[in-house]
Amino acid sequence: MDAIQKNLLEQIAGIHEVPQGAYSLRVNGTLYGKNDSENISIVKKTDKSGIDIYVKAGTKNESLHIPVLLSQTGLKELVYNDFHIGEDCDVTIVAGCGIHNSGSAESEHSGIHAFYVGKGAKVKYIEKHYGEGDGSGKNVMNPTTVAVLEENSYMEMETAQIKGVDSTRRKTTARLASGATLIVKEKIMTHGEQFAETDFTVDLDGEDCGTHVVSRSVAKDNSRQTFLSRIRGNNRCSGHTECDAIIMDDAQVTALPQIEANHVDASLIHEAAIGKIAGEQLIKLMTLGLTEAEAEEHIVNGFLK
Repeated sequence: MDAIQKNLLEQIAGIHEVPQGAYSLRVNGTLYGKNDSENISIVKKTDKSGIDIYVKAGTKNESLHIPVLLSQTGLKELVYNDFHIGEDCDVTIVAGCGIHNSGSAESEHSGIHAFYVGKGAKVKYIEKHYGEGDGSGKNVMNPTTVAVLEENSYMEMETAQIKGVDSTRRKTTARLASGATLIVKEKIMTHGEQFAETDFTVDLDGEDCGTHVVSRSVAKDNSRQTFLSRIRGNNRCSGHTECDAIIMDDAQVTALPQIEANHVDASLIHEAAIGKIAGEQLIKLMTLGLTEAEAEEHIVNGFLK
């Protein structure tokens, strides 16, 4: 990997070199390298672009890295990754995509990730998106996540898009069996003319399953954001969806949380709040010696932390 690719890897995965243990690294549209561990195997698909990941039942305290790097201007790709998580596992999956675009053509990565989480398994999924480059070409990322959680399983998703992505449409659908739990924590910041759309649909099918979906975002300059969230309670269950956004300059933010109770014992809550940075917050920080710009940055960083 060259210096640009190593920097992208650090931004999205927090590592400088090819990771140890189980990993799959994709660079400029091709599989750069992969490695299995004793309990995690990675198989390249033969019918389309992507991989199948198999985690043996009972696997504990293991991690998997599957970053994607694009440094070739004008490259567009669609990748399918399927995760088969065995029963009673406890694993962490670090994904994400970094694009460096120094040309005039649009670069795009679209990934479709499907998770099949076995009974009693626990999965933490971390996904970061990052863009950079001094060209005029746009950086586009369109991630799709499909999650099927079996009985008493647990999945936590942490997704972040903080810089350099001109357009993104993020779609997540999930179905939960009895006793399963899905936690989603999303962070997005847009600036300039950027556009971001988030679309969640969670079906709470099993008894005593539950979900907690939280999105925090900051929209600056002339950027636009849309947050769509649907939680359907189809059994005795609990669900909560929340969208908090800071709007600045001439940005636009739309929040459309939706809850649907299809069972008398479905307990569902939705919340949405959009507002600007409070003047008293800025004044307080400026009295401590910060400029207005520094105070705004401090508040935004704290909000997205």
